[in-house]
Amino acid sequence: MCWLIAVITNLVLLATPVTEPAKVPLAWDAKTIVWQKVDSDGTKWSVLEGRSDVAGEAFTYAAFVPAGFHDFHSHATDARVAVVQGVLKVGFGETLDLEHLKSYAVGSLDENTIIIGTAVGPWHTHHPEDQHHH
Repeated sequence: MCWLIAVITNLVLLATPVTEPAKVPLAWDAKTIVWQKVDSDGTKWSVLEGRSDVAGEAFTYAAFVPAGFHDFHSHATDARVAVVQGVLKVGFGETLDLEHLKSYAVGSLDENTIIIGTAVGPWHTHHPEDQHHH
């Protein structure tokens, strides 16, 4: 019986350990983003890592906002974003108020903007029908 335990122990120790695939560093810039969704208004969207439709799962996304585009909307969860091109103008409130937007800049005003952000799913964007402007 002792030799059987020793053989089983040796087989377990000699077995090749199951390893996870090596993680590859991910990096994006304005030129390397592959846009997955392009809307008729010129906006673009892409999930860069993770899944935006899974509850509790963090994901990274990119959004392209053409110059002069305004869009009143809200999201189901918070997001943290970094502006990688252009200027992101943001306002908070119940309506679109273009007079009180705060600008988060990388470049100069009124240019195409790309943001990369992280959020937790499920991700939804809510657009009141009468507040969508371009």
